[in-house]
Amino acid sequence: MAGSKILIIEDDQDIREGVTVLLEGEGYEVSGAADGAEGLALLTDDCDLVILDVMMPGMSGIDTCKEIRRRQSMVPILFLSAKTKESDKATGLLSGGDDYLCKPFSYTELLARVKALIRRYHLYQGKPDDDFRPKGCDVVSGDLEVGLESGVVKLGGSPVSLTDTEFGILRLLAEAPGTTHSARQIYETVWGLPYEHSANATIMVHVSHLRNKIERDPKQPVHVKTVWGRGYRFE
Repeated sequence: MAGSKILIIEDDQDIREGVTVLLEGEGYEVSGAADGAEGLALLTDDCDLVILDVMMPGMSGIDTCKEIRRRQSMVPILFLSAKTKESDKATGLLSGGDDYLCKPFSYTELLARVKALIRRYHLYQGKPDDDFRPKGCDVVSGDLEVGLESGVVKLGGSPVSLTDTEFGILRLLAEAPGTTHSARQIYETVWGLPYEHSANATIMVHVSHLRNKIERDPKQPVHVKTVWGRGYRFE
């Protein structure tokens, strides 16, 4: 979405400048930082995406991500890393990241992920006008209320803060209660990218995060159920 604001936190100047040129050529407003502390100082409430290197001197990308989430910011975070193990990806996602792209990466793939993350952010967690108050399209299950249009989720009457990815998964499932969605359906709908087998681990991490926020007992979920060998469903 042209005009969206992106913050790049990357200690490699060549990568930082190359990505900046690419994104500015697509119409994005880009600011850059060489380390986590500088990036946190540049982060603003109207930021639409953070592209974050994992391995940086001083504050690591993982610690930077955790600090962003501690500030209650739900801005989508795309990790860039030379670490390619599934455990490394899981660490990044568990720290609060939304997606993980391994170096070296193609600019085509980077741009696809950037567009998908920003699109979901504006669709699920966007910043509507002050007088915009969508009505209806709420799904209620027990003490959980999901506003499919408003993006407001409440548990026991109290608002629940979800990332755009978490809400994307919840919205997809809640739109069709009782229907099982496969990992492929979830990934291609919520992430907006072609499915690959490694996406299963990514989905599992985000579902775990989601359950920790909307389930009274995440180990015994009553809303987001696993259908073994098939996928997930909302009840």
